[in-house]
Amino acid sequence: MKQCPPTPDDEGAILPAMRLDYFVAHATGLTRKQVKILIRSGAIQVFDGAGGEVPAKPERRLETDMRVVWEGRPLRLEGHRYLMLHKPVGVVCSTDDPGHRTVLDLLPGDQRAGLHAAGRLDLDTTGLVLLTSDGHWSHRITSPQHHCAKRYRVTTAEPVTRTQVDALSAGVVLRDDPRPTREAQVEVVDALCLRLTISEGRYHQVKRMLAAVGNRVVALHREAVGDVVLDPALAPGEWRPLTDAEQRSGAGLGFPR
Repeated sequence: MKQCPPTPDDEGAILPAMRLDYFVAHATGLTRKQVKILIRSGAIQVFDGAGGEVPAKPERRLETDMRVVWEGRPLRLEGHRYLMLHKPVGVVCSTDDPGHRTVLDLLPGDQRAGLHAAGRLDLDTTGLVLLTSDGHWSHRITSPQHHCAKRYRVTTAEPVTRTQVDALSAGVVLRDDPRPTREAQVEVVDALCLRLTISEGRYHQVKRMLAAVGNRVVALHREAVGDVVLDPALAPGEWRPLTDAEQRSGAGLGFPR
């Protein structure tokens, strides 16, 4: 199973085998392209544990005792924050919306700065939302290239048939989109409820998939993103920090176990 980049244990830590370009991007907020330009220009220096300078190359794997310096200033990894939140109906995942409450409005005022949602849910969809200040971590979750799995509990308008289950599992063609969806995992909970795990994030995808097989979604709840599962102790509107294991999984990119 693919894994997202781990998060640092301590402020300033260099993780074993972390690439130089990733470390600098993580520490500065610059893009990887900008970082590579900096490194190749000679602006980034790398020193080993004995204090000797070693060649700075974007692909260099760093050791934990190395130091990275940018124009004389040591670079450190700031302590990012990672939260899970149980989103209720009627709340949007954007950071600012004049017409609706946002997921950040559910947090205390002193906890909101720098956070954004790693992926979004529709206004009428409930369940797991991941919030973080770490843009690189959230990119691994939201980028289409990584196929991060999301598991939903779907309540349908009509009983789900075996034909519909087979079609959803194999992939369906959505209206106004000729590309079939990727294979999905489908578990029938009861006649009007199923669990659907997808590894894409197309617009209104779950609702459109059910429409494509002749059914309709009446309620949608996200249970998991990768290996991070919504804590059953969280009521709608409640949140908690991710555990160390959840942070390190970075919302592991395979289907939830």
